[in-house]
Amino acid sequence: MYCDPRFARVREVFERHFADGEELGAAFAVYLDGEPVVDLWDGVADRHTGRPWERGTPVFAYSCTKAVTAAVLLRLAEQGRLDLAAPVADVWPGFAAEGKGSVTVEHLLSHQAGLPVVEEEVPVEEFEDQPAIAARLAGQRPLWEPGTAHGYHALTYGFLLGEVVRRVTGKSVGELAAAEIAGPLDLELWVGASDAVIERTARLQAGERPRRDPAEQPADQPAEQPAEQPAQTEPAAQPGPRSGMQIVETGNRTQDVLAEVQRAALDPASLMNRALGNPAMHRLKGGANHPVILRAGWPAAGLVTTARGLAGFYRGLIAGDLLRPETLRDALRPRVNGPDKVLLLNTAFGLGFMRPSLTFLMPSKTAFGHSGMGGAIGLGDPERGLAIGYVMNRMAGALTGNLRGMRLVQAVYDAV
Repeated sequence: MYCDPRFARVREVFERHFADGEELGAAFAVYLDGEPVVDLWDGVADRHTGRPWERGTPVFAYSCTKAVTAAVLLRLAEQGRLDLAAPVADVWPGFAAEGKGSVTVEHLLSHQAGLPVVEEEVPVEEFEDQPAIAARLAGQRPLWEPGTAHGYHALTYGFLLGEVVRRVTGKSVGELAAAEIAGPLDLELWVGASDAVIERTARLQAGERPRRDPAEQPADQPAEQPAEQPAQTEPAAQPGPRSGMQIVETGNRTQDVLAEVQRAALDPASLMNRALGNPAMHRLKGGANHPVILRAGWPAAGLVTTARGLAGFYRGLIAGDLLRPETLRDALRPRVNGPDKVLLLNTAFGLGFMRPSLTFLMPSKTAFGHSGMGGAIGLGDPERGLAIGYVMNRMAGALTGNLRGMRLVQAVYDAV
């Protein structure tokens, strides 16, 4: 492990999480102005076997994938192979069905397409057949007029954009990420893992499920549950008083929204759970730990990576190695900012990247990136020259986000 003395506090926080029993296994990496300053890992990769977490241990990082997928699309736009402002139907004619002829690629990247849910249950046989899932979405009518509102497309983001990529290039997002991002930058990062990578991937342990009464004590639960509970949402939690990342909005309105989020999380028929739960990973034994999920490479939730690989991706972005600076600047310009029809809390998105909001609480307004369900975080900050990756296998509790990751991020900012 390595930690520049300037970031000693980061190491203290990381080690305290293990001492306090908050982590099972985890890794945290930071680049400052392109140079590695933090590379930490510890704990257990598989609680059943006791396999230790090593320097090269990868783990499934859920929606951290979305930023990698966005970079693939932005690269195609730079190459003149795709017009992000043009209708999706220009490259995918069947998508125009049911009044979707005016939906643009930008709408897909910014969660404005009105297609956050696959309405028909996706059979397990299609989990590795992304074009089949995309075809289901092509036949659906939007839930709202595209471009007039936004709602987090938790899984459909990837099937939609993946089909655009496939029709333009004949390749998958995973293939292009390997050839144009991970390969050239030598990153431990896969959108769809090989059997050899799967064999050494850490095993996720799910957080507790939401409870109807916030004061209710947790019921006895199995030591490990499938790591894909639909009722877990990805927004970050309200951080503690030491974090420096406070929710500004207070009073009755905040309480009302949080109560609404809690109700939605407990309602299997809510738009939130429908968006997060189909395709239903839990239909496979072990959920996101199952080789089918790790191998499938869903472009919204299919990333297997190390903390160093995730941080290295953002280092490549802010250094101009993956995108031209002007392309990244435009991609970071918020396209939407406000109440999210799916997550209910305020969200903010550029083209595929999260921007600071209630669901991506950051100490800096110039930070961008994407979190993953359970608490993984990937972010870059061009103004401060920071690139950060945090991954773990003990997922955060439902609706509470991951204070561990936010404490580490705050400790980094405190040091620069």
